[in-house]
Amino acid sequence: MRWKLDLRYDHPILGYGLSLLCVGLALGVALLAKYFGVRDVELPVFTLAIAVVTWYAGIGSSALTVVLATLLFDYFFVEPLYSLVISPQDIPYFIIFVVWAVVVSSFAIVRRRVEENLRHTREALADRAAELEATNKELESFTYSVSHDLRAPLRHVAGFSELLQKHAASSLDDKSRRYIRSIMESAKKMGTLIDDLLGFARIGRAETMKGSVNLEQLAREAIADVGQEASGRDIAWKIGALPACHGDRAMLRLVMVNLVSNAVKFTRIRSRAEIEIGCARDDAREVEVFVRDNGAGFEMQHVNKLFGVFQRLHLSEEFEGTGIGLATVQRIVHRHGGKVRAEGAVDKGATFYFSLPKG
Repeated sequence: MRWKLDLRYDHPILGYGLSLLCVGLALGVALLAKYFGVRDVELPVFTLAIAVVTWYAGIGSSALTVVLATLLFDYFFVEPLYSLVISPQDIPYFIIFVVWAVVVSSFAIVRRRVEENLRHTREALADRAAELEATNKELESFTYSVSHDLRAPLRHVAGFSELLQKHAASSLDDKSRRYIRSIMESAKKMGTLIDDLLGFARIGRAETMKGSVNLEQLAREAIADVGQEASGRDIAWKIGALPACHGDRAMLRLVMVNLVSNAVKFTRIRSRAEIEIGCARDDAREVEVFVRDNGAGFEMQHVNKLFGVFQRLHLSEEFEGTGIGLATVQRIVHRHGGKVRAEGAVDKGATFYFSLPKG
């Protein structure tokens, strides 16, 4: 059909040929029906011819079809027959035919224009989506390459700073030793940042190995993984019944670890932390899981910044981190076709939700 749409613009002669063909076929069918005594066939068959030509051949061919159909209808089917003269009693019938032919032609033209606009819009959106996907892949490749290339010089900075501290500590004053410690700490932080950035880039490049995933088991594994961060603290864990979902187990495990680690970190200000993992919604299509804490919380007006790369709502002096953990969570959940959202209030804790398909 797309070929025909292009044809009517590039080859108008073929459009007029289609007009002649359709009108001729309509006339043949109408005369054949009249020969066998079938009445009132001429109006629908000529109308059909007008609609077909208008749809596939454009406005010019449609106008020719309306004119030819009107003349042939008058000549063969309006009294007196075989003449372009119209008797007074057949004038209403003839007017009805002409009005109906124009209405059908106009409707087909409008419908075709709407279809054309929709087709162009779909093509533009598809092209835009392809451009965005290509740009995203280039950006991921660039991020991965830059982060990977930064590792070597950073290792040199950290290594030689450590050597300088060992071999020249006795000859340096307190201020110089403090400078060296600052360099080493900054190098360590930058190394952590690069590692997190590389991990974030890998998620976009890695293939997903999807299957059935036990979310309750993932939650318990995540709690065990952050055990060192939670050691020596009074944390009340609550794990509700969690259903199975469909996804990549390794990636979803990272989602759970990041959210649990986030809850442990931001409840450090509480003498007794409360962290709950549960199911907010479970239907035939998807499951929504939440991780809730009674920690520092955040202002809801900044909720859109939570899942951005390097976005932080708290000072690094208060809570450590690179600002990539929640961005990683969002990227993984989006790759699974789900959504993430958050609710919270300052000093009243936060709740993070993520949805995943059931199958």
